[in-house]
Amino acid sequence: MSSRRSQLAGALLDPASRAWWRAAGRRVDLEGEHAWLQAPTSSASLVGDTWLTQEADRLGGRVTEGRADAGLMADMAALDGPGFAASDLRAEVRDFYEHTASWRMEVWTGWQPLFWPGGELVSRLFGRRVGQLALPMRPLDVARGMDSRVSVITDRHGAQQAAGWLRTLRSTGEYVYSGCYSLRRLPGSDRPSVHVAFPLEHGNVQVFLRPEVGPGGSLVLRSPSRTFGGDGCYVTVRHRGRTFAARAPVHERFHVHVDDEGVLRTDHHLSLWSARAVSLHYRLERLAPPRATPGAAPSGR
Repeated sequence: MSSRRSQLAGALLDPASRAWWRAAGRRVDLEGEHAWLQAPTSSASLVGDTWLTQEADRLGGRVTEGRADAGLMADMAALDGPGFAASDLRAEVRDFYEHTASWRMEVWTGWQPLFWPGGELVSRLFGRRVGQLALPMRPLDVARGMDSRVSVITDRHGAQQAAGWLRTLRSTGEYVYSGCYSLRRLPGSDRPSVHVAFPLEHGNVQVFLRPEVGPGGSLVLRSPSRTFGGDGCYVTVRHRGRTFAARAPVHERFHVHVDDEGVLRTDHHLSLWSARAVSLHYRLERLAPPRATPGAAPSGR
């Protein structure tokens, strides 16, 4: 899309989409009752990585780049609670989340025919233009794989509070995802969920994923269909000093597992309402020998 057409599309579509989500949502108080929806936003239409510093400033900390062993989570045991124990996971699964930067990924994508036209339209008019949530549409889009960058966000004491995971197409360098990963306990929940926020101009898309230990020490993450305040997908927008939030009919399931040949893989299924729209399949390869992780289930399990 040319620069002029991109600016025109942004000037028309972005305010309209924010107005729609304001109308569909409810007003929320991010400093009080709805603090669980506090998440980074972008100050510009092109998201990129500028939100990283803004989020670190909010936490009174800093962004650390270039750590070869950086992970989306400092310790998966922080997710422990009734019905989940990180020590039951395969060592490879836990290592991927705690040392994400040490892994290389290849990805395959498959859209359901019914949803492909809509996905292509959203990708062209929105995802590629803003550099966010630009789901690959064709197998050739990801034929050369994705590059992955993990930026650790710490608080003023140096403790990891979140991590930015920025993924770009290896063939073009274009952003596919720019997400903020952390742990968060939802209202009334008995244990934390995995929280992923995708910053957008004056708002964001957030997903709360409930972790489960699957067969053979695999990890299953789900964003089910629940009421407001439960796991699932939310869209927030800010307008004239107020914030509005709405649940989106998007449901995801991730299965991170080791296959019969000892290869770590992730199957990611995204559905709209109850209909599956797209599946992404990742092959994950460790770039360096992993360190031993206390309490993790052995790789031979």
